[in-house]
Amino acid sequence: QVRLVESGGGLVQAGGSLRLSCLSSGTDFSRNVMGWYRQAPQKQREFLASISAGGSTNYADSVKGRFTISRDNGKDTLFLQMNNLKPDDTAVYYCRVISGSATNFWGQGTQVTVSS
Repeated sequence: QVRLVESGGGLVQAGGSLRLSCLSSGTDFSRNVMGWYRQAPQKQREFLASISAGGSTNYADSVKGRFTISRDNGKDTLFLQMNNLKPDDTAVYYCRVISGSATNFWGQGTQVTVSS
């Protein structure tokens, strides 16, 4: 059974930092291209960042320079380090298997709230 479990969300003041984690099970995590997405109220889900099996990364312009995606294949875990957070970053954050085994599988999300 494939599972993606996000954690690390919470309430933070503007300018603060959070580190999200996504623990994978039931899939060959090291082979997967993984991504982070978010969805704010009344907005469409948007792409934030992706990382290939080999560690190549790609970022949306809205988070480039503030967010860093990384992975630990030994622990089947995906990370998103978020710095200099802004109130507009408030959203539910999701991890996703972009390609590989269990393609297009999503986690349940973790809430991030940034206060001004």
